[in-house]
Amino acid sequence: MSNFHMLLDDNGFLKNYTQWSIELAEYFAKQEDILLTPSHWKVIYFLRDYYQCHQNSPAIRLLVKSLKEKHGSEIGNSLYLQSLFPISPAVQSARIAGLPKPKRCI
Repeated sequence: MSNFHMLLDDNGFLKNYTQWSIELAEYFAKQEDILLTPSHWKVIYFLRDYYQCHQNSPAIRLLVKSLKEKHGSEIGNSLYLQSLFPISPAVQSARIAGLPKPKRCI
């Protein structure tokens, strides 16, 4: 796992999203103290698809709105995302998905 550090930017995000793997996602999740469930994977794969279309990682408001449009209000809401990614849903989910840090996120 220590080989991954060469793939990361100064903030710990993957430099090139095409180098992402399930193993890397699990490594990031472990660092975030998150045990990935099917609910997490649904958000992670949604983000990867979103990134391929828009070439950016959505900040939380856009993430919630986009998830709501695709999966309905049960998944597309900030409380649900907070339950999955408790520290910072947009940042943690983007990192685990192998994407750049969302703009306007701390």
